[in-house]
Amino acid sequence: MTMTDTAATTQPFQAEVSELLNLMVHSVYSETDIFLRELISNASDACDKLRYEAIARPDLIDDGQPPKIRILPNKKANTLTVADTGTGMDRQELIDNLGTIARSGTKAFVAKLAEAKDGTGLIGQFGVGFYSAFMVAERIVVTSRRAGASEVWTWSSSGGAGFEVAPAAEEDAKRVSRGTEIVLHLKSDAAKYLEDYQIERVVGAYSDNIQFPIELVPEEGESRQINSASALWQRSKSELTVEDYKQAYKSIANAFDEPAMTLHYRAEGRYSYAVLLFAPSTKPFDLFEPARKGRVKLYVRRVFITDDADLLPAYLRFMQGVIDSEDLPLNISREMLQNNPQLAQIRKAVTGRVISELEQLAEKDPDNFNKIWDAFGAVIKEGIYEDFERRDKLLALARLTTTSGERRSLKQYVADLKPNQTEIYFLVGDSLDLLKSNPRLEAARARGIEVLLLTDPVDAFWTSMPLEYEGKPLKSLSQGDLNFDLVPLLEENAKEDEAEPAADEAATIALIKASLGDRVTDVKASTRLTTSASCLVAGSGGPDRALERFLALQNRGAKTKPILEINLRHPLVTAIARAAAGSKLVNDLSLLLLEEAQILDGELPEDPAAFTTRLNRLVLQGVGVS
Repeated sequence: MTMTDTAATTQPFQAEVSELLNLMVHSVYSETDIFLRELISNASDACDKLRYEAIARPDLIDDGQPPKIRILPNKKANTLTVADTGTGMDRQELIDNLGTIARSGTKAFVAKLAEAKDGTGLIGQFGVGFYSAFMVAERIVVTSRRAGASEVWTWSSSGGAGFEVAPAAEEDAKRVSRGTEIVLHLKSDAAKYLEDYQIERVVGAYSDNIQFPIELVPEEGESRQINSASALWQRSKSELTVEDYKQAYKSIANAFDEPAMTLHYRAEGRYSYAVLLFAPSTKPFDLFEPARKGRVKLYVRRVFITDDADLLPAYLRFMQGVIDSEDLPLNISREMLQNNPQLAQIRKAVTGRVISELEQLAEKDPDNFNKIWDAFGAVIKEGIYEDFERRDKLLALARLTTTSGERRSLKQYVADLKPNQTEIYFLVGDSLDLLKSNPRLEAARARGIEVLLLTDPVDAFWTSMPLEYEGKPLKSLSQGDLNFDLVPLLEENAKEDEAEPAADEAATIALIKASLGDRVTDVKASTRLTTSASCLVAGSGGPDRALERFLALQNRGAKTKPILEINLRHPLVTAIARAAAGSKLVNDLSLLLLEEAQILDGELPEDPAAFTTRLNRLVLQGVGVS
């Protein structure tokens, strides 16, 4: 050990931590109870880790101390202590764990937290844990001894720019024989947390189902356990109430909302395991992080193994809870988890059960199912793209916005098909407002045909698969040819369709093609348009326009030239047909058709300056100014 390792050192916080601490120190959040829940949760994690590490190294628990958590209020010193006999931290771990937040999205989280009127839910969603203690403490001192180590270290901070790490004083080192002790020097307005009944209230509300004993050590009287410390998932459903499940959810998932769905069962047979899973009713902060990490913890015979076992597919990563196996070996490694056939069978069976439960919820309790879909529908739709085996079931679960309303199922869509309609039509775009005004809807709207309006980024991907529902294929309105001829027009639109186009199709298309050159792959008379002059579509063989745009933004594919469809009945197209071939007017109007269509797709014209000049010239000609 070097002199630097043994000397007291002062270090700055990571920039994001400093911002976060500033928010905590000057907190105006009303629900300060969260700090105790977070510290207990961290202590529980440390006890879990010790129990797991002791499988390979039994000497770590040779002292006979069982893993537990103790809370010690001291009114005279105005301190609240939360101590555990878990795995503890060495010097570097104190610096890494308490000086930085090693995860993506931290800056965005801090910015969002700063804007929130009450950030309690956000704090819980992101899991800033330890730092929430600065809501109630003006100074925090952490003393920790790593299991199996002789050195004891103290970390201290007042929530300013930095923290100090130093070897622990002899008296502190004797007191902490293993694990971590956190001493909060409370602010004057946090004195209530020194009252026994307040501590018991918070523990009962948030931490009752922590698996390890939580002991309250009062200033007077004997210490006593204040939580049930039971593996609730191992108990029979008949023993439990709705309130029990709510409290378990808040404890296991570190959540503030209520579960929209609870799944609790025991599987017996070839493999035995207990399952307790919850679907939240609100979206966590990090749902769309690139890692798409799951939130289900793996236990083996009530011993925590990992929360990184991918027990459900990524499109169900919003599910929270526990799977506790009776058969897996306790010393299973992360590498073994990747290729374990037993775990693969559990994953397959639990995934099927979750989807089945969602199906039942959609039928029997649509209000709660809608909460899940509103929060996690975009994630579930990832499965339509990724999970071929369950694609049909996931497609049936989808609740989509359409031209007929919100949260429409494909079952409802098919029940309302128009006479002779054989396909399910959809449009993908960036926003509902843009889609509702999209010219590609016109022919469908004229016939009262319902169209799915899809605005999540994932929609561009799953709709690229060959999909059908009850024998009806899904068809994009922005790709390939369409034929609505067999579907009758609504009565109010029938007369408009009887008028013959003023423009000759072949001659007009030839004029426009000559003007546009290789800017488009083709020019066609449209069956999609009734009132707009033009629109852009993709060919039937390549990607849909929306997918192509998305991939181009990600630099994952070159854009192909679109097909320009024109409305032969539109005055702009008629003007092209009547103008002299090769004239500047034909060229200007043809380019205008293309550029208008690009703008309606949310794109910029290829040359905005040239577009502006051309538009000004046409407007001035129109008002008689040369």
